[in-house]
Amino acid sequence: QVQLVESGGGLVQAGGALRLSCTASGRSFSSYGMGWFRQAPGQEREFVAAIDWSGGITLYEASVKGRFTISRDNAKNTAYLQMNSLKPEDTAVYYCAGDVPQGTMSADEADFRSWGQGTQVTVSS
Repeated sequence: QVQLVESGGGLVQAGGALRLSCTASGRSFSSYGMGWFRQAPGQEREFVAAIDWSGGITLYEASVKGRFTISRDNAKNTAYLQMNSLKPEDTAVYYCAGDVPQGTMSADEADFRSWGQGTQVTVSS
């Protein structure tokens, strides 16, 4: 079983940056893929970014590509989401997700077996 804890959310002005962290415990971190999702008020949760077990393959939702970077440090059991050039429409609760089987990468939340508690990101205009 995998437990995930996010940190790093907060309030930032448009154009600013934040880095989210997700620290995992339980099964071997390097054995599974990771991802980030977000949910804005009144909207469904949506995919943001994903990374395979090695960190060598990544995938991004179109609106964040070029602004956000997903990465992982398997020695620290931690995944990251670096968010640059933030926009008010990026405001949401951000969720870390993990434990995708066979270490693969996925944009489908149904493939993720473990979820963090969420961290609020608010971008002011």
